[in-house]
Amino acid sequence: MADGGIPSGGISQFLDVSRSLSGRAWRQRPAEPSVTRAHMQALGLDEPLARALASRGVRADQGADFLTPTLKALFPDPSSFMDMDAAASAILDALTAGSSIHVFADYDVDGASSAALLVRWFRAMGADLPIYVPDRLTEGYGPSAKAFDTLKASGADLVITVDCGAAANEAVAHAGAIGLNVVVIDHHMMREEPPQCLAVVNPNRPGDNSGQGNLAAAGVVFVLLAALNREARARGLFSAENGGRDQPDIRQWLDLAAMGAVCDVTGLTGFNRALTGLGLRVMSDWKNPGLKALLAAAKAEEGPAKTNHAGFILGPRINAGGRIGKSDLGARLLSTDDPEEARVIAEELHALNIGRREIERLVTEEATRRVEQTKAHDDGSAVVVIAGDDWHPGVVGIVAGRLRERWRKPVIVIGVDAVNGIGKGSGRSQPGMNLGRAIQAAWNEGLLIAGGGHAMAAGLTVKTDGIDALRDFLNDRLSGEQVEAEVLDRVEIDALIEPGGATRALFETFEQLAPFGPANPEPLFALAGVQAREPVAMNGGHVRCRLVGPDGASVKAIAWRCADLPLGKALLAGQGGLSVAGRLKADDWNGRRGVQFEIEDVADPRMAS
Repeated sequence: MADGGIPSGGISQFLDVSRSLSGRAWRQRPAEPSVTRAHMQALGLDEPLARALASRGVRADQGADFLTPTLKALFPDPSSFMDMDAAASAILDALTAGSSIHVFADYDVDGASSAALLVRWFRAMGADLPIYVPDRLTEGYGPSAKAFDTLKASGADLVITVDCGAAANEAVAHAGAIGLNVVVIDHHMMREEPPQCLAVVNPNRPGDNSGQGNLAAAGVVFVLLAALNREARARGLFSAENGGRDQPDIRQWLDLAAMGAVCDVTGLTGFNRALTGLGLRVMSDWKNPGLKALLAAAKAEEGPAKTNHAGFILGPRINAGGRIGKSDLGARLLSTDDPEEARVIAEELHALNIGRREIERLVTEEATRRVEQTKAHDDGSAVVVIAGDDWHPGVVGIVAGRLRERWRKPVIVIGVDAVNGIGKGSGRSQPGMNLGRAIQAAWNEGLLIAGGGHAMAAGLTVKTDGIDALRDFLNDRLSGEQVEAEVLDRVEIDALIEPGGATRALFETFEQLAPFGPANPEPLFALAGVQAREPVAMNGGHVRCRLVGPDGASVKAIAWRCADLPLGKALLAGQGGLSVAGRLKADDWNGRRGVQFEIEDVADPRMAS
């Protein structure tokens, strides 16, 4: 294994690729040589793995905790979160008083996981926790005055909002006006002034000093469960005098925290990495009836859970309920202990996901065609904003993500209800461009009916006649971040290998860095001077081939959704002398325990200039 001849801290192009077929430069992921050596000595690692560890910002004294994270070493003090103690106290006050408590959850995986965590803790405490999830089409995202009126009429005394609510100042004020208490648990960007309620727990709240801003809402709720246990102990609720109830063991629900972290694409570092890695271990036992049933509905095999299970098998199916079906299906699935109920819900979600894929395909094709006809993706603008009549609001976020991958810039896709003159949209961003902050600024300027999000994703509601003004505002607002984002949009290689060196052993060595996600990217390897042989265009625009090196050794490879792009065309043409960057993936079909090379980018040295 070679290193491409690049100094560890250098910025030289890797394999002299200054512009690949996707328009990006390649470089070796930078690492401090001294930190690499320290990891080799302290952890007994080979140089390539130690270097990869150092390149991910893991200091010499953090290596052991990174490779074998534990809750004991990394769990934050719940009191470090602003309002966490107040939230735990308010919830236990209501619980011990016999008040009617409800959880109000967002309709995505993070919201469903957050709700299920609370439902399971309440159940362990001998109490029911009804779930309210707003309908995406009729109610939109987050709390509303109407929803709080409905909850109040149903007898609710306290509502805990999860994965939403931090920016719902007006709706929460209405709840207070009608005598409904509210506790907000969230992680999204919010205004300087928090909603006026019993507690607002959000590591991204201005003034919060917990340092846990990369947590998903499910991670924040998991910390809340620890705070609830601590407060309940202090009140003697687990003592013999009070009936001797066992303290809920929250570790059994780590799989739900991992679902939220992976599916909300959070930064997998520090405590969040421990939460996710340990959560995947818990998930691997498949004891949660909902996750087990959903895996079966997808016809996937049980076994060690990876981020792929959460992000690509389970997550999209859970989301399908909120996107095009019943919004509460995901939360109900993850909360139930009844295997038969889980099976019925899982099969419904699986069927909805099939329908979602077709709707997504049609919207993606139309949005792509309309943008490319107008050249809006290639006009130097900072962001693409595209709207279409009757595009289903449940898929616009997925479509935005697909188009962001294609054009390497933030994309907002808006589905317009022409009758009511309202558009509901969702956006996905590039590293270095904080879309959630820009959407919040647009709301502050009065350009949106509603809007919010975080750095990499955001949602909004806008009047149809305000879409052009929104586009202009966002392009102006994000133009200052565009240059930095373009610099960050490079392919960072961990190591240069030969096709014959793309082995299961190499894959398993680097798997020690898992789980992968933002801030801990999956290792990226480069192959030089290879030819794409036996190329095949597959349904969905994927390209499958075999990458063959000068010595005749080869590795199976696949590139996703690229057949009509320069990258895919080069592979389909069977070109030789290519430089290819990608990831190693397990290939366990029929028990073969091999690997496949998942292509990220291709460069043709003859076009290097």
